[in-house]
Amino acid sequence: MIQIKIAVIDADLIGRKSHRFPNLVIMKLSGYYKELGDDVELKLDYENLDQYDKVFISKVFTDTPIDEKILELPNVEYGGTGFFFDKAPDLPYEIEHHMPDYHLYDEWVYKQIESGRKRNEFKEYLDYSIGFITRGCFRKCGFCVNKKYDKVFKHSSLEEFYDPTRKKICLLDDNFFGCREWKSLLEQLQSTGKPFKFKQGMDERLLTDEKCKILFGSRYDGAYTFAFDNIEDAELIEKKLLLIRKYTNKIPMFYVLCGFDNNGKYEEDFWKQDIIDTFERIRILMKYHCLPYIMRFNKYKESPHRGIYINLARWCNQPNFFKKKSFHEFCTMKEHINGATYRYYNEFKKQYNLQEYFNMKWEK
Repeated sequence: MIQIKIAVIDADLIGRKSHRFPNLVIMKLSGYYKELGDDVELKLDYENLDQYDKVFISKVFTDTPIDEKILELPNVEYGGTGFFFDKAPDLPYEIEHHMPDYHLYDEWVYKQIESGRKRNEFKEYLDYSIGFITRGCFRKCGFCVNKKYDKVFKHSSLEEFYDPTRKKICLLDDNFFGCREWKSLLEQLQSTGKPFKFKQGMDERLLTDEKCKILFGSRYDGAYTFAFDNIEDAELIEKKLLLIRKYTNKIPMFYVLCGFDNNGKYEEDFWKQDIIDTFERIRILMKYHCLPYIMRFNKYKESPHRGIYINLARWCNQPNFFKKKSFHEFCTMKEHINGATYRYYNEFKKQYNLQEYFNMKWEK
């Protein structure tokens, strides 16, 4: 077979300030074409693309910039949620189920470390086997990219992406516990003896005693991550928090989405209520010693209370502050008095009296 020259491009690596996770698609493409004997290069710019027989470009984030003219070149193919959001076409079967090329980023990673960056910033590149055991989600959340399927199903065997020489396993599953085969799949993960984690978070609304017993009895990597995106789920979430506390004393982390209006109106009444709802979700999580991680939908930038969303993220997303200070104490710290943090807080406080939320505090 004639060897061809291929460039794979991680557009997020080129177009974003920080990049801490490898692109699984281009690793699979690299693994597949290298096995065919082709010459594959991780290209770090868009120069001289005409020198390659094929150029594959992938991106995860929709706001990663790229010159549209590049996508029109005859040897270029592109894909990923960054280009197509929830309408991204599937990879060919033989590529989707191919072992990723875990060494694709090695040269770039080692140069970053040699330049002074810490190895821990690149742990996902160096230490993890990465893939999907299941795909799909039935929730159909308006803000989410995972709307392609109506159910959760087994996608691949662990062996497709598991490299025994790597220390840990990172799963990108959309809603693992929605799969009927969750138990056998979890037992497969346990059988490797390697720590594993679900990067996208898990759906705590689906937790049962059986699931908690097995999950919290596993060799899990880092914090257990879940999500609390909708205040309407508060009663159910609190029941599941009580269930979690039956099986572990560890501190789970919950993604807390804010700034998203299901009705798409984004009017003043929405912004006020959304901030109240966000504080209430934080209060519930704080009650059960869980850490909120504020995820701001990009529309928050249009809010008249944009600064409060920034303050909430700064407070919650830094556990050392969140565990020690109330929101009021954080915003009025000495180093904040003459800055934007204090100004945002003071202006909002004059409009809305939410002292019960401003003063709530993590208790030991």
